[in-house]
Amino acid sequence: SIILPVHNAEPWLDECLSSVLQQDFEGTMELSVFNDASKDKSGTILDKWKVKLEGSGIHVVIGGHDSPSPLGVGYSKNQAIAQSSGSYLCFLDSDDVMMPQRVRLQHAAALQHPTSIIGCCVSRDPPNSTERYTRWINQLAPDQLLTQVFTSHGPTVVMPTWFCSRAWFSYVGTFDEGGQGVPEDLLFFYEHLRKGGGVVRVDQNLLLYRYHLHAATHSILEATIWTHRVHFLEEQALPRWATFTIWNAGKQGRRLYRSLTAANRRKVAAFCDVDENKIQKGFYCHEDSEERPKPRVPILHFREAQPPFIICMKLDLTGGAFEDNLQSLHLQEGRDFLLFS
Repeated sequence: SIILPVHNAEPWLDECLSSVLQQDFEGTMELSVFNDASKDKSGTILDKWKVKLEGSGIHVVIGGHDSPSPLGVGYSKNQAIAQSSGSYLCFLDSDDVMMPQRVRLQHAAALQHPTSIIGCCVSRDPPNSTERYTRWINQLAPDQLLTQVFTSHGPTVVMPTWFCSRAWFSYVGTFDEGGQGVPEDLLFFYEHLRKGGGVVRVDQNLLLYRYHLHAATHSILEATIWTHRVHFLEEQALPRWATFTIWNAGKQGRRLYRSLTAANRRKVAAFCDVDENKIQKGFYCHEDSEERPKPRVPILHFREAQPPFIICMKLDLTGGAFEDNLQSLHLQEGRDFLLFS
């Protein structure tokens, strides 16, 4: 079942649905659409394509509502899944385009990894948009699909590329239906990981992933994502460390420190950095703390600091200097450091 939530998708819907028709998968396939109160011509386009798709042997289910306001992406996905019948779920956004081999290759991977979310590589449209993010999506090593789940980029395989079994989806739960401003994909991804799910990427470009200002992701505040990330870090990673070092004594590192619970702040042995001005200051004082005396956390040169590290640096912005420093310490990602960039 291809799961397609739709809200005012008229500019992209023809190309999206054409890519469904062009799939080379030889098994039984259906398209399950939920039209979330579209006010444009999306409904007319869907009716037209229903005839074309069913004429080619692809069953089409169209649900929806015409309330004054949309009920959100999470609600729409849940409804599309509920009305569908396939043993596997292939998620698709209405502004994206699948390559013809997408369903075939991800279905084959899902058969091999029944408790995993299967993703794929993507091309971005426009090509020069979000270059760092696109590079991250496509170039993560297999083990990094699990070690880099705390970064600001979100799920290590992006939602429009997800493919999984219906049985596993049902075991994890449903999408949060809080509506606009809720990162329903991130929350589901975290729950998937809590329940022991894996993450696998088919290393072929199977999706044209569009970037535009009307995308639902732009309604989600960075502060909301930050809060969820810190909570997940504290829940999943910090319990196994008695102490740790925050790599970055600047704004982001201090923000992470202040965002931690009091118990986890006490685990911070030091900050580390390469900035001589920060290092010479010698410490960071948490002025907002209710503790007396107020906590003072040492600031060290990174070569004097002890792992494990939580790294609050944006990678590939230093011409490779930061990565070289990290590599020189011979640290293992996941054991000696985690990225919270």
